[in-house]
Amino acid sequence: MRRTIVILCVLWLTLTVAVMALEAPSNKSEKSDIDKIVPPVPEPREFVTSHSGRFGGETLDFTATAAELYLRDEKGEPKASIFSFAYTKDSVETPAARPVMFVWNGGPGSSSFWLHMGSMGPRRVEVPSDASDPGPPPYDVSDNPLALLDVTDLVFVDPVGTGFSRALGTHENKEFWGLNEDADSVAEFIRLWVTRNRRWMSPKYLLGESFGTTRAGAVASRLEGRSSVSLNGLVLVSQALDYTGSTPAHDNLIAYITYLPSMAATAWYHGKIVDGPESLTELLEQARRFAVDDYAPALLKGSGLDLTERDHIAERLAYFTGLSQEYVQRSDLRVLASRFLKELLRGEGVTVGRLDARYTGEDVDSVSERPDGDPAYQQIDGAFAAAFSDYIASQLDVEMVREYRFSGGRELGKNWSWRTAPPNQFWEPSYVNVARDLSRALRRNHGLRVMVASGYYDFATPFFDAEYTFARHGILPERVTMHYYEAGHMMYVHRPSLDKLMADIRDFVSAGAK
Repeated sequence: MRRTIVILCVLWLTLTVAVMALEAPSNKSEKSDIDKIVPPVPEPREFVTSHSGRFGGETLDFTATAAELYLRDEKGEPKASIFSFAYTKDSVETPAARPVMFVWNGGPGSSSFWLHMGSMGPRRVEVPSDASDPGPPPYDVSDNPLALLDVTDLVFVDPVGTGFSRALGTHENKEFWGLNEDADSVAEFIRLWVTRNRRWMSPKYLLGESFGTTRAGAVASRLEGRSSVSLNGLVLVSQALDYTGSTPAHDNLIAYITYLPSMAATAWYHGKIVDGPESLTELLEQARRFAVDDYAPALLKGSGLDLTERDHIAERLAYFTGLSQEYVQRSDLRVLASRFLKELLRGEGVTVGRLDARYTGEDVDSVSERPDGDPAYQQIDGAFAAAFSDYIASQLDVEMVREYRFSGGRELGKNWSWRTAPPNQFWEPSYVNVARDLSRALRRNHGLRVMVASGYYDFATPFFDAEYTFARHGILPERVTMHYYEAGHMMYVHRPSLDKLMADIRDFVSAGAK
């Protein structure tokens, strides 16, 4: 009897466990259900503060609005938050007629904090103008009377994955990480911003730096085309429209030509030009002529050069680059930009900056082929990041839980798409080029003007490449003005260049109001 009861209990327990197993979801199902849960999208944040300052000789009151604006998908659900910092002048009789300028940096993957704290914002971080290391904090931050608030409102834009801007809901950041995807989202942000703030009648300007100029060209084409948002002007700081001339790589003959005048400027700055002219301007004219009239044909001839021609080209390259003729010969008359930065001051144990060749630094490996890093970036990024973080907290009262990303970093880099064709279409990689987009925008809008700002010591986007690019692609030269500065990629870290840059932009915007 007892044995029978035990057997029945075991059978009952086995049956119960089996039923529970059938009714209960598996661990895999539970995990899938949890994974499907998407946190609700909170309401967009906004921080509004009032300020006053003196800009361009005019004292004025202005409002700072640090806020996120939601982009929506085809279902009307929020898909991304784009955070911006807007500065708008108070007590304007006709706000809709006041100019507004949308400002961003490049990367791709950089937030707008460089331009915000370096030149365009109402406060500016001070770094040594002579390209020396600013050292550790604290850093000097002061009012910026050069900011353009006397002539235009300013909106600093952080694309998705930078700053506080993020994808929302079921969407991911990488959906916005691509040449076309990035341009689409920024163009949509501008359309929404001018609609929400009733600024359709305002004169509109785009200002981008580096890849930000690539974005500006693509965004301008989209605004002028599908969004019907007309622009008054583009300011391209360290332009990068056609990457052919700004990609120093083996077998890219164009880049050897476009980088040569920057090498000459850098050699002149560091005292490596022997028996050269006293004027940098004169030296650069010599370099331009040699690059086009002598060097380009020699590169095209390749091994067809006779020994006399080859020796002549090597001698002139040594003169313009400050390198030995023997090194130039061993380089097969093709000195890559990265090797130049390492070789120019190798004898002094230092390497030259890429973003700004006025900067120098010491590499751990002094005999390497290329620099370990970029002293022009490494010496100032901490000052800009610290100043910006303190400023938005103490002056703009911004309190966000999520991190402000100065850069999208490796995550963005490995997910970024340069494709110009849909994923399901064949596409062969080529140099990035949005110059044709700008050319089309200029033809759609007969009032659109362009200002190009280039630094002589810039090895990311060489100034001669700007000249090469704008002489091609059907860009209308009568609508373009070119300006040059004795500094690098971020020419505003050099005080004389900052003064000139801001005066040039102010004149550009003011001319559009006449």
